[in-house]
Amino acid sequence: MAAKPTIIAFDADDTLWHNERFFKISQDRFAQLLRPYTEQDHLSERLIASERRNLGRYGYGIKGFMLSMIETAIEVTDQQIPASVISELLAVGQDMLAHPIDLFPGVVDVITQVSQDHQVLLITKGDLLDQERKLAQSGLGDHFDGVEIVSEKQPATYAKIFAGYGVAPERAMMIGNSMKSDVLPALAIGAWGIHVPFDLTWALEHAEKPSNQSRFRELSELTELPALLGEIEL
Repeated sequence: MAAKPTIIAFDADDTLWHNERFFKISQDRFAQLLRPYTEQDHLSERLIASERRNLGRYGYGIKGFMLSMIETAIEVTDQQIPASVISELLAVGQDMLAHPIDLFPGVVDVITQVSQDHQVLLITKGDLLDQERKLAQSGLGDHFDGVEIVSEKQPATYAKIFAGYGVAPERAMMIGNSMKSDVLPALAIGAWGIHVPFDLTWALEHAEKPSNQSRFRELSELTELPALLGEIEL
């Protein structure tokens, strides 16, 4: 019989608050700014390729995205992109960094209810300063027993975090919108992996659903979590 989790860990971006939609708006703006200087065919693929290439240099987050936009603009225009457009791209990134946080419906109620019987963690990856800013603006900081901002979400990342809180992986649950980063690495160490899909997913976060995993669940929205926890027996 599956062990009931004692730690409930939440992803942040596109699990607790909106994030990817701002990247989509900015990518559309990027294409608009480059339209006079290059063909639009494969522009999005070139940007994604730059992002993938730069993950090891800049990590995840808005700053890396902004630098990848600039790098792509220089590449696809054979270094002919005007400085004025580079300035506009910098402004796009700065606007993203200043954008207010928009929580998903029911988030506060869910975390408040879950925290009554569990340790509640936030495990998010990305730029440290930006993730700290978003957490502070969200007003959710006091609801968590711990906050972990990491550079990458791998099985070893989750194993180390859960061990740090004195909990075996089988007593931990990770909840998030990314199959690749939130669900599969947690399942790999024997923890629960709960997928809450969002209609926008970054291309580099796509992964297939696991099969034959007793600790995998998929919810249509986060507000279904308390009912799921009630179904998991000791």
